[in-house]
Amino acid sequence: MKVFKGKGVYGAVAIGNASLFKRNEIPVKRVSITDVEAEKARVDKAKEHSLEQLKDIYDKALKEVGETNAQIFEIHMMMLEDDDYNDSITSIIETQKVNAEYAVAATSDNFAEMFSLMDDSYMQARALDVRDISNRIIGNLSQEKLPSTYSDNKMIICSDDLAPSETVSLDKNSLLAFVTANGSANSHTAILARNMNIPAVIGVGADFLSQVQDSQLMVVDGYTGEVILEPDEKTLTKYKIKQAEDTAKKKLLLELKGKDNVTIDGTKIEIFANIGSTSNIGAVLLNDASGIGLFRSEFLYLENSDYPSEDQQFLNYKKVLESMAGKKVIIRTLDIGADKQVDYFNLAKEDNPALGYRAIRICLTRPDIFKTQLRALLRASVYGNLGIMFPMITSVSEIEKIKKICDEVKAELKSNNIRYSDKIEIGIMIETPAAAIISDKLAPLVDFFSVGTNDLTQYTLACDRQNPILEDFCDTHHEAILRLIKFAADNAHKYGKWIGICGELAADTSLTESFLRMGIDELSVSPSYVLKVRDTVRNINLK
Repeated sequence: MKVFKGKGVYGAVAIGNASLFKRNEIPVKRVSITDVEAEKARVDKAKEHSLEQLKDIYDKALKEVGETNAQIFEIHMMMLEDDDYNDSITSIIETQKVNAEYAVAATSDNFAEMFSLMDDSYMQARALDVRDISNRIIGNLSQEKLPSTYSDNKMIICSDDLAPSETVSLDKNSLLAFVTANGSANSHTAILARNMNIPAVIGVGADFLSQVQDSQLMVVDGYTGEVILEPDEKTLTKYKIKQAEDTAKKKLLLELKGKDNVTIDGTKIEIFANIGSTSNIGAVLLNDASGIGLFRSEFLYLENSDYPSEDQQFLNYKKVLESMAGKKVIIRTLDIGADKQVDYFNLAKEDNPALGYRAIRICLTRPDIFKTQLRALLRASVYGNLGIMFPMITSVSEIEKIKKICDEVKAELKSNNIRYSDKIEIGIMIETPAAAIISDKLAPLVDFFSVGTNDLTQYTLACDRQNPILEDFCDTHHEAILRLIKFAADNAHKYGKWIGICGELAADTSLTESFLRMGIDELSVSPSYVLKVRDTVRNINLK
C-alpha cells in the first residue's frame, strides 16, 4: 500500500482501477520555410478550426457546469484572438522563416513561462490555459485528433495534469475520479472538477506517475487529498464505509435540495456556509447553502510568501461573489495572529497570543494592510451581494475607527472613478464577552452580528482551545455562553439588526432549537453540515 497526498478539489470518495491518461503527443519540429504567407494562412485556418471545436466544448460545458463555468471556454476563444499572442506567432514565422507549428509552440512556451513566473497564483494557473489553446492549434495544423483518450470504463484517470478542454471532454459515465501529479486549486480544471461533481485530487507529486499502473486498485479521497494505491483490507473497508456515508449524504441532498429552512410552525432561518478559500465554493453550491456566512480571507495571507496585492485579493473576492450569483457572501477581514501566524507580518512572540496582537488590532494599527484589503473588497462589491465582517471587536471606539477608514477608502475610490456598491452590509463578530455585554451599544453602529462561538467559549471560560488538557473544562454548552448569545440576540433585534452564529456551535444540532428560540436569524456551518442542520430545523416545532 502506498499513500500520496495532494489537494482535494471536490469532496467525495472514489474506489476503482487506475487508468493512465494517454495524451496524443504531437512532436513539433523546426522546419525552414520559404513561403511566409502560406504558413500564416495555415495558422489562420487552424485557428478557425480551433474556434469551432471550442464552441462545441462550450456547448457541452454549458449543459454540464452552467454558464459561469462554461465562460472558461469563451475566454479561450478570446485568447485565440489576442493581439500579443498572435503577433508573436506571426513575428516568429516572418523573422525566423519557420513553420507554423514551431511558431505556435515557441509562443506557447514563452507565454506559459510568463504566466508561471507571476506572483499571483490565479495568473500562474493561466499557463495551462495557454498550452491548452496552443496544443489545439498545433493539433489542427498537424491534423491530429484532439483531445486525448483513455482506456476502459469506470476508471480513475491518472495524469500529469489535465487541460480544461480535456476535463470537459471526459465521459462522465466512464469516470470515477481523476488524480493529477501537478496542478493548482486555482486552475480552470480544478474549478470544472468541482462544478462537474468529479472526485478529484491534484498536485500529488511527480513520483506518483512512476508508481501507478493501469488497472491498479486505488482510493481517491477528495476530502483529505489522499490517494492510496493498492489499499490493504482494513483501509479498503474503512473507505467503503466512508463512501457509503457519502452516498447517504448525497441521497439526503436530493431529498432536501431546494427545500426551505423552515420549522414545522413556519419559523424561517437562513443556513449559510463557512469556507476558507475559493476552492470551497463548489461545496457551498453542492450542499445548497443559502449563502456564505463566513469567508475567511486570511487564507490569502497564509498561502502567500508576502502580502497579497490588492488585485490578487480583488480577483478572489470577485470570484466568490460571482459564483454565488447574488446570494449573500460575508467576508471577514483578516484574522491573523494567535494560532494563525505569518512570518512576513513579523509579529513579536507573545506569552498569550490569543489575548494579544491579532485580527482587528493589527488592521487598526497597520492601516496600509487594512486599506489594501478594504479597497479590494469594495471594488469586488459590484459583482455580488457583499457583507464585510470585522473580527475581535471589544469597543465602540474600534467600530468608529473602522467606519472612518472605510469612508476614507470609499473617497479614494470615488476620486479615481472606481465603482463600489452602496448596499454593502457591515457587521461585527461577537466573540469576546466584552462585545456581547455592550452589544446594546454596538448594534446601532452596524447592520448585523455574527457570533464566533469558538473564541467566545475560550474567552468566557478562560480555557485555551488549543490546549488538549483543558478539553474536559471547556464546556461549549456552558450556561454563561448561551446567556451571552441570547443577550446579544435581544440587543440586535431591539435595534432591528439580524444576528447569526458562525462558530462550531452553529452545527451542533442539539442546540439548534435553543438558538431558534433565542431568535437567531442565521446559522453558518461547514458546507457538509448544511443539510444536516436543515433536516433538524424542518423537524422542530417552536409552538
